[in-house]
Amino acid sequence: MPVPRFRRCQQLMIELRTVEHYAVADLLAGGTSVVSSTQWVAVAPHLDAAVVLDEDMLLALGRMPAAQWTEDGPQFSRGVIARLCQAGLVFGDGDEDHAWEEAERALSANSWWTPAAVMHRLARWQNQDSVTALREAGLETAAGLCRQLGPPPPACAEPGERAIDLVVPVEVPFDAWLKQRATCRNFDRTRLLDLATLSQLLWRVFASHGEQREGDDAIFLKKNVPSAGGLHPTEAFLLVQSVLGLEPGLYRYHPIDHSLSPVAGPVDDPAALARRFVAGQQWFADAHVQVILAPRFARTFWKYRQHPKAYRAVILDVGHASQLLLSCATEARLGAFVTAAINEQDIEQVLELDPMQQSPMAICGIGWRSELMTTSEFDPGRQVWQPGT
Repeated sequence: MPVPRFRRCQQLMIELRTVEHYAVADLLAGGTSVVSSTQWVAVAPHLDAAVVLDEDMLLALGRMPAAQWTEDGPQFSRGVIARLCQAGLVFGDGDEDHAWEEAERALSANSWWTPAAVMHRLARWQNQDSVTALREAGLETAAGLCRQLGPPPPACAEPGERAIDLVVPVEVPFDAWLKQRATCRNFDRTRLLDLATLSQLLWRVFASHGEQREGDDAIFLKKNVPSAGGLHPTEAFLLVQSVLGLEPGLYRYHPIDHSLSPVAGPVDDPAALARRFVAGQQWFADAHVQVILAPRFARTFWKYRQHPKAYRAVILDVGHASQLLLSCATEARLGAFVTAAINEQDIEQVLELDPMQQSPMAICGIGWRSELMTTSEFDPGRQVWQPGT
């Protein structure tokens, strides 16, 4: 009978956490009843949750190699190894279920930097209602935030003694147009968005306006937004609700062909799906179209392999695309928004995305702005809403 061999996962971080819990005995002894303790926790980007370790598990992980298989020698207790295998932190070469090992192998092939991979994996939401959570915490309004948290840090740094005053420029029409950009929370769903307007927005923001090929396998796209290495990893998925000439549902945008293809099958209730995607933010769920920005990480990590700046570059890529989309929507006299308060895991399940291969990072919305403001919007300069609206 062959001797079993094991190895630990390659991408792994260990954290020492402080845990507070209530203890009745401490309260009866005159204490505060709140007792603090520490625990070792393992976080790995191929797992959906952290794993609490005992000292034996921690010691075994420290001694076990990751790049090669090792026999089940006397230095590793069989019980400890069994617990680590059950948690997905250690793999056995005789395991029948290789799902965790295959997930870890895919991560390594994608060249993730481990801290970024851990943060991305564990920061994703599922089935969250952010509005209800803020309301219950008393943090829904600016007044509530200040009441619960105290005043925020200063809005900006104070000018020093040697500050140089700059001449205020004469405003031109472009400046007035810029001031019209405001996060829209009031959409008029009685008015359909026409397909030509949507097509123009997608063409301006996401379409390829030139290609460069290197051999038969490499193609680099020129778009109207910057992207690290010119790689443009961010794809646009659309949840369409109210577009004339386009059936409600989910679509994927193709930047070279400038086309849309249906994905994920028919959508029975687009309104409910829209609300779930934006974590209960009903004012955003009313948008005529939600644009889901979902980078393909391997596209960027192909060049920036295990690079500590690569994930930051992907985030910037999403920000560039969202800003141009909001600007173009404003120019088209449409309302628009961008939010990162989204249920990534729910979106991934619907679109059938592997979160470590491709994952939503933000959602933009576009549509006709309502004539009445029923949900408050931040427009202190009254550039969008006139008094009385």
